[in-house]
Amino acid sequence: MKKLIYFLTLMLLLTGCSGQSDKKSLQNVGLLVPETISDQVWGTKGYKGLLKIQSQFGVDVFYKEGIKTRQAVEQAVAEYDKKDVNLIFGHGQEYASLFNDLASDYPDMHFVSFNGNASQPNTTSLKFEGYAMGFFGGMTAAHESETKNIGVVASYAWQPEVKGFIEGADFQDSSVEVTVDYTDDWDHTEKAMILLHTQLRKGVDIVYPAGDGYNISIIEKLKEKGLHAVGYVSDQSDMGESTVLTSTVQHVDKLYEVVAERYSNGKLKSGNIPFDFQDGVISMGKFSPEVDEQFREVIESDISHYIKMGELPHERKDE
Repeated sequence: MKKLIYFLTLMLLLTGCSGQSDKKSLQNVGLLVPETISDQVWGTKGYKGLLKIQSQFGVDVFYKEGIKTRQAVEQAVAEYDKKDVNLIFGHGQEYASLFNDLASDYPDMHFVSFNGNASQPNTTSLKFEGYAMGFFGGMTAAHESETKNIGVVASYAWQPEVKGFIEGADFQDSSVEVTVDYTDDWDHTEKAMILLHTQLRKGVDIVYPAGDGYNISIIEKLKEKGLHAVGYVSDQSDMGESTVLTSTVQHVDKLYEVVAERYSNGKLKSGNIPFDFQDGVISMGKFSPEVDEQFREVIESDISHYIKMGELPHERKDE
């Protein structure tokens, strides 16, 4: 009888260990932001995602703003390690290479960045596939432009949503001219506003402000002048449904929950992971009443087709 009890106890222990072998207990979660969580766009969405993790998993969460240098990142990670953080988000591309360098020093911590190249076993980079959302935004702007002259004030030339916007506009109406300018910074409001004024003098009547810190300022100026915008990252229809025709939305806060869930279930992969409309973390925002119903039906059908088949309108095999 004693041998039977011993055997059953041993089996239960082994089963319990086996059941946890592919899972990681989510302890606490940290966030590093290069600028601020108060930009109402990218940084704010990351912070909201952190709060959702806190609510869903009942863990402690921490954040630090203005973390831009290697030294600042190293100090923040060391501090988070002391606070039992084992999942850390670097809210931007700039953290990917730094996380690769630090990862081996913190083997029990998983490092998550965005749009970079994660190369270590405990690093992951999340990539928003921005081309399609930009394409649909460009279609909308080209359809609605009265001057046949639309603009993009973007942060960097590598942003796929910018290329998508240009090609979507061309697909919708090849006679529409697209003016594109770059700030070379996510938050350089002064430069962005100078570029905006230059575009407006050229007759641009719809602008896609594809950046963070200056995004709101541009939309406010367009609203003041009775012009239009295509919102970026957030659904910005609340800034004026007659101003914001639609928005290209990245549900960053939802993606944070997805990552935490995968980590806690032992299913968060290392390396680079793409996300698009099909994953439920990218969508178009609310369409303005200014956008005619017939066009809205067409573009909503195009979006549904893209989600199901992975084909944008210019790629359709049935065209």
